[in-house]
Amino acid sequence: MLTMLKNLRREKRMTQGNLAKIFHISQTSISKYENGEAVPDLETVVRMADFFGVSLDDFIIREAK
Repeated sequence: MLTMLKNLRREKRMTQGNLAKIFHISQTSISKYENGEAVPDLETVVRMADFFGVSLDDFIIREAK
């Protein structure tokens, strides 16, 4: 589901582990989000969009396309 997450993470040259530490979640969770195996809660999605400097609308809309 969150392929955009993977792209944004890579643009910042971050590993899944780096991102996981920032959001206080497991690296496995990040991997699952990026591979469509799990969906983060709304609060986490909002925090991620803020962290990467993209609007929530763009974050969600780009994912839906």
